[in-house]
Amino acid sequence: MVTLVLQIVVLLLNRRMNKLLLAAETAMPAEQFKSYRKQVLNEFGKGGFRKDLEDELRKQLKDRQG
Repeated sequence: MVTLVLQIVVLLLNRRMNKLLLAAETAMPAEQFKSYRKQVLNEFGKGGFRKDLEDELRKQLKDRQG
């Protein structure tokens, strides 16, 4: 259950993140965009939002199961 929900959220998040990164790439100098992209991917990737979401989903599921 957690895996399915996580996959759906990550898929939807990645679509929007790609749109934002594309817009930023067209608006920023290359070096600035490189730093921005790295920060966005760190915040929303496996060590950031994705990890937080997975941890919270697992906690919620465990709490509901008692």
